[in-house]
Amino acid sequence: MSEDRYLTFALGKGRLANKTLELFEEIGITCEEMKDKNSRKLIFVNEDLRLKFFLAKGPDVPTYVEYGAADMGVVGRDTVLEENRNVYEVLDLGFGKCRMCVCGPASARELLLHHERIRVASKYPNIAKDYFYNKKHQTVDIIKLNGSVELGPLVELSDVIVDIVETGSTLRENGLEVLEEVCPLSARMIVNPVSMQMETERIKDLVGRIRARLEEKRV
Repeated sequence: MSEDRYLTFALGKGRLANKTLELFEEIGITCEEMKDKNSRKLIFVNEDLRLKFFLAKGPDVPTYVEYGAADMGVVGRDTVLEENRNVYEVLDLGFGKCRMCVCGPASARELLLHHERIRVASKYPNIAKDYFYNKKHQTVDIIKLNGSVELGPLVELSDVIVDIVETGSTLRENGLEVLEEVCPLSARMIVNPVSMQMETERIKDLVGRIRARLEEKRV
């Protein structure tokens, strides 16, 4: 492909985007336009490096990447798993670390142990379904919630919840605890499969530089 083509990045808004841009700066990729907090722009460009960046809501990032509106994206692994889009996951960026867990009152431990048919509330119905049906082989009823899922067991909407746990303080405050771990999570770099073929060199070079920088920081 011609060097004139821009590589486009979709970044999950918020902390993830900030951490990603910090990492990019460490390997010499800057985007001054993005530092202007008052900017109304939606797409930011680094003309010298032929790169474009835009911010998107986390769940939309894999969609932009799958359909080729972005060549690459950075988003939490929870979103990659939940959205289940046709993208390549090429790099674990190591930040935004947390866990996806089954949580509930201590009394719910027995229900999990005996594979009872229970109700599970989650913002992540696909991850919950995959875990219970394919890994635990337990039949459950999954209820999708968008807000504070911790409410589920408290108002007896559900027996347990499947949610992201960072410190666990919200759980403890509400008399809930981690009962099982589903999977570890962190920020991931994803790539559109067609872009990977068309821009192999540029993408491999970029991923290689980021990987090298992450390894330096671990030392």
